[in-house]
Amino acid sequence: MDRFHAGDRGILEGCYREHFRAVDLAVGQVLRGADRETMVHEVFLQLIERAEIRQGFQGGNFRGWLTTVSHHLAVDHWRRRRRERSWEDAPVEEASLEATRSVERGAEARLFAERYLRQRLPEAWLPVFELRFLGGLDQRTAARQLGISRTTFAYRELRVRRLLRRYLQERSTT
Repeated sequence: MDRFHAGDRGILEGCYREHFRAVDLAVGQVLRGADRETMVHEVFLQLIERAEIRQGFQGGNFRGWLTTVSHHLAVDHWRRRRRERSWEDAPVEEASLEATRSVERGAEARLFAERYLRQRLPEAWLPVFELRFLGGLDQRTAARQLGISRTTFAYRELRVRRLLRRYLQERSTT
């Protein structure tokens, strides 16, 4: 962790290689096209350039922390782009309001999912959750990406769903 906080080039390169897909999925929940690609690289640039961002990681699930940072940077970018548009010249459109509500709901869902990942989901099942629930891939494609059979993937997905259901039930009673 000290090497990460210090901005060690080898550590940051490994971080890029290992977590690129997770950052892409997190940013892709907010941005599309060229903005998405640009923001993915911006996240890693910020990790390299800004020690205060690296200092934000104090242990635990690194992938969860990194996707949260990525998502927040993407939302900030989306908000800046939205403000760039001249609101005086453009009428308030129902589609714009719905898009804003959708992003806010997505952010709330993302925070809930991150709590679930930290508190309940075993690290070994994280790729299943990311590919299936965050990435929206079908079972066959996700299993192929992980290099496992679809049956094995389906079993793991079932276990992830059961843990999630239990987690939701416990949270609704508190």
